[in-house]
Amino acid sequence: MVTVAELLSLLLVSVLWGCTNPLLKRGAQGIEKVTKTNKVSQLLAEVKFLFLNFKYLIPFLLNQSGSLVYYYTLSTTELSFAVPVANALSFLCTLLTGKLLGEEFGGKKAVVGMVLTMVGITLCVISSIDEQDPREQNVTQIIH
Repeated sequence: MVTVAELLSLLLVSVLWGCTNPLLKRGAQGIEKVTKTNKVSQLLAEVKFLFLNFKYLIPFLLNQSGSLVYYYTLSTTELSFAVPVANALSFLCTLLTGKLLGEEFGGKKAVVGMVLTMVGITLCVISSIDEQDPREQNVTQIIH
């Protein structure tokens, strides 16, 4: 049985992951201009560029906090429920945030995909909620 807290945790994960993806993309703009002579210097220069750039660093930290919430939620939620719900909702959040930031949306096919994704998530949530009243569960357990 999935609790409201678990659902809210997965929603938080999805928002933190999905909404930060387009911001990370924007924050990383300009990294292609960083050039060094060897691979190690190039890597260090790119890491320095990203981590001294607050437009990248803040979304990165928010994204990673979503990962912390996700791993905590996995410890209490069924894996077969948590993984598809978190990933599908984060995909939707990425699309919507990208659209708000002026990115191409993908047209009618993207809308159909989002609707089908929401239908799938809804079915997943409905199938994971135990319809029996908790008080009735206790009575049933006492009888058996």
